[in-house]
Amino acid sequence: MSFLELDDLKVHFPIRGGIFNTIQDYVYAVDGVDMVIEQGKTYGLVGESGSGKTTIGKGIIGLEHVTDGKVIFEGQDVTNKARNRAEEYRGYNKDIQMIFQDSTSALNPKKRILDIIAEPMRNYFDYTDKEEQAEVVRLLEIVGLNKDAIYRYPHEFSGGQRQRLGVARAVATNPKLIIADEPTSALDLSVQAQVLNFMKRIQKEYNLSYLFISHDLSVVKHMADDIAIMHRGRFVERGSKEKIFNNPQHIYTKRLLSAIPQIDPLNREQHKLERQAVEKEYEEQEIHYYDENGRVYDLQPFEKDHMVALNPNDKTPGSLADSTIEGGN
Repeated sequence: MSFLELDDLKVHFPIRGGIFNTIQDYVYAVDGVDMVIEQGKTYGLVGESGSGKTTIGKGIIGLEHVTDGKVIFEGQDVTNKARNRAEEYRGYNKDIQMIFQDSTSALNPKKRILDIIAEPMRNYFDYTDKEEQAEVVRLLEIVGLNKDAIYRYPHEFSGGQRQRLGVARAVATNPKLIIADEPTSALDLSVQAQVLNFMKRIQKEYNLSYLFISHDLSVVKHMADDIAIMHRGRFVERGSKEKIFNNPQHIYTKRLLSAIPQIDPLNREQHKLERQAVEKEYEEQEIHYYDENGRVYDLQPFEKDHMVALNPNDKTPGSLADSTIEGGN
């Protein structure tokens, strides 16, 4: 069941200048995207820095103002109302939480872990001090930390432990969706794997959904059920994980895939040649992927559960499938 939908979402930032500081132009950070996140599933959102992926997460949770389009949660239009303290939106605020990329700045260095994790709970639950402490201890145990951690401060923990604390804080309100913005990018590979496996475990326990934002397709492959590839504020490709990895169509998706490091030394030379071929294709066939203004084309059905932003006038074989494909919208 889908419980969060984005309908033609746009987030534009004004560029001001001149003597009177008037609006001269806009930065189209997010320029019309559609997304459906299902309960208990992980939606991977992938793109390079500046592609607009983090802005989508902030627009959903209310940290950025949505210029146009809709955020629909459980059938209710909640666009730009996430920070509204009215009773009718309290459930939305409680049900969607965020894990930030920088665990150090996300945790108040002046507060004990008890107060950091308990803070969101205090907005929605009427716990006594004893009940609150017991709940924080329970959350710490879930993320694999000792109960004595409640008396410590963020700087006393490692990077991986701080990210676990961020997860504990995010699940403190018993949410339905967690927006995870590059949650493992600052961690080394061994700790990264521990955190990802831990996130998958609590997903099953809590029936959580994730919007998992990352620049790393290999990490998203481990986590996601469906994936959207974002570039220049728009989706260039969207579909099931299997379709994105096994049959990529957009040149930007291919470039991201070719950037995944190869561990096997026997495949490195072949991988190098394949990456060179992708770069050559990008230089020679850019017209298939961007219009004369450099804007990403609208998504078109390519095959079932697979949409690609290709030139609708491009008649090259296999470039654009029949729009009647089942499940292509």
